[in-house]
Amino acid sequence: MRLPEYYYPWLLFGACAMIFLPHLGVLPVNIMEARNFISAREMIQDQHWLLTTLNGEPRYEKPPLPTWITAISGAVFGLQHIAALRLPAVLMAFLLAFTCFRFTKKITDNTEYSFVSILIMITSFYILWSGRNGQWDIFTHAFMILAIYHFYLMFTSSTRHHLHGFLSGLFIGFSFLSKGPVSLYALFLPFLISFGAVYRFGGLKNPSRKIPPHSIFILIFTSIIIGSWWYLYIYLFDTEASQAITNEEISNWKNYNIRPFYYYWNFFIQSGIWSAAALVSLIYPYLKNRVSDRRAYTFTFIWTISAVVLLSLIPEKKPRYLLPVLIPLAMNMGFYIEYLFKHLNDRSHFWEKFPVILQFGIIAVVGLATPILGYFILKDNLDGNWIWFLLLSSSLLALAIFILKNLWKWQIRKVFYLTISFICCVVLFALPLSSSLTVNPLYKSMHHLKQWEQETGLPVFEFREISPELIWAYGKPMKVLYNQNTVEIPDLDIFAVVAYEDLEEDVRKTFEKDFHIEKKDYYDMNPRGKNQGGHKGRLYRDLYIMNRDQSGE
Repeated sequence: MRLPEYYYPWLLFGACAMIFLPHLGVLPVNIMEARNFISAREMIQDQHWLLTTLNGEPRYEKPPLPTWITAISGAVFGLQHIAALRLPAVLMAFLLAFTCFRFTKKITDNTEYSFVSILIMITSFYILWSGRNGQWDIFTHAFMILAIYHFYLMFTSSTRHHLHGFLSGLFIGFSFLSKGPVSLYALFLPFLISFGAVYRFGGLKNPSRKIPPHSIFILIFTSIIIGSWWYLYIYLFDTEASQAITNEEISNWKNYNIRPFYYYWNFFIQSGIWSAAALVSLIYPYLKNRVSDRRAYTFTFIWTISAVVLLSLIPEKKPRYLLPVLIPLAMNMGFYIEYLFKHLNDRSHFWEKFPVILQFGIIAVVGLATPILGYFILKDNLDGNWIWFLLLSSSLLALAIFILKNLWKWQIRKVFYLTISFICCVVLFALPLSSSLTVNPLYKSMHHLKQWEQETGLPVFEFREISPELIWAYGKPMKVLYNQNTVEIPDLDIFAVVAYEDLEEDVRKTFEKDFHIEKKDYYDMNPRGKNQGGHKGRLYRDLYIMNRDQSGE
């Protein structure tokens, strides 16, 4: 039974709230977040709003719009609150979800299909992860989806072409100011290919109407002005640094993380728990005559494949670069799930039932196994977390039973919504248990180093290279002594140096001629201990006291 249409936006809001908002401050700051948060902090503390910095050095690789928004959130709610710094990404995830909901509804005039598609999208792994982290991918793609939506309206609406052209150009510019041309290439260009191939840029809907060329000019002019002014500013006011960073970025695209063209062949698994449905939804000959809207299905299919092909042409490849592909892929999956709602039953062929059993049966098995496996994995570290574990185990067990019960009856609509509830429960109850998985008995934050520096009055320097997570915890920039194969020794009689654990020999060779060296302390921000596996050297530092007159501290 379908719900009245006015319920769907509210249900979508509730789903987004349960997926993106809970426990924002629980997980530790990761390396990408640390870079972004440091830049936001230095914006506020050092007033580097245009010539952005990281650890006091120019950071022009990333445009500033998401950093501005994050800095404002940090200034309002406090830089010490990690949830406040992640909140702007959450808002971008909401924006992405609701824009896609309106867009798909415009194309199909099918509210339930739109609702299902967006639920799939926000529960796809990389979108869920990006929407809960202080990373800039969600910003650039959310703004670009808004641009695409108004571009579509510019070609299909009967009025306000200039306004839609301006708004489309404005949001393209915002996307550029979030992460450069990434989304223009990976999201907008594949959309243009598909929109032109399937809908003839709105010509099939309104064959006699022509779009005023002024609207196109407004779009292009607005996007160029909004998207390029910051790049022009840094080039004019810090030419040398901007050129060096640009050359380095171009080199990275050609030489860093180089993968073969076929590297993204398994792109559908990046949707996480929806991998089986994603694969079946891409079998175009099977679904094209089964879906409720063949033209719209063809549109999302071509959009998805075009995005994968274009990304495959770029030499540098990483799995997270597939995030924009998950947007049209979710829309594509929506048609498949909607088909299952209406047509899968006892009389369906086994080859139609098998991927459905695989898709939802694995989720049910995970739910059934959680109480037992979870206990054996976490039993030594559950002190203080028993309530969360019991809530997680009981909710997933109950949902797994209901999923299997309705799957047996081929009630796929109920199975689907139970699966969404399953994911919501994982977010609500599993995230607080992360502390039970990350127990380092020797954990010591770099925040203590800042306190030690204030107490002793000794300046602290980094020997070789910074680790963003450590600098974030330290709370302010730290000068790096190593620069282009030389070490700049401070002109001080006594100071402190932090260095990687395996660089002790290099530290002593560098300073032993002129200094008495005392290894004073350590700082280990690894969530797991050295004997637990996964211990990273870049999150560990030894602290040395350098005393030129050999008098000790």
